[in-house]
Amino acid sequence: MKKEFIEKQKKKLIAQRSEIIESQAGRNEQLYKLNGTEEAGDDADIASDTIDRTLLNSLGEADQRRLAMIDRALERIAKGTYGNCLLCNKPIPEARLEALPYAALCVECQTKEERRNR
Repeated sequence: MKKEFIEKQKKKLIAQRSEIIESQAGRNEQLYKLNGTEEAGDDADIASDTIDRTLLNSLGEADQRRLAMIDRALERIAKGTYGNCLLCNKPIPEARLEALPYAALCVECQTKEERRNR
């Protein structure tokens, strides 16, 4: 894989990582405000606050998983293994890495994993 492509992907991954961290900080602030408010008001207000907390928590979990995948991709770049499928060790197509820079599996292996996890 070309060094220029890997450097471009590294910059993209770092930018995505920063974006997630900033988003998490804002989400944590919102969650802190929601948790800091006393549950007063009518049932609709209480239900709305509960839904907001649940949504913020689930968004945070998804971002945490994505952040972990980005960190692992950055580790693979540092080790020189970026762009190779973790299961079959075949090269992951650049088009796939363009779309999903933290992809760890080729399309074939990813499909097999998804079928296995159903």
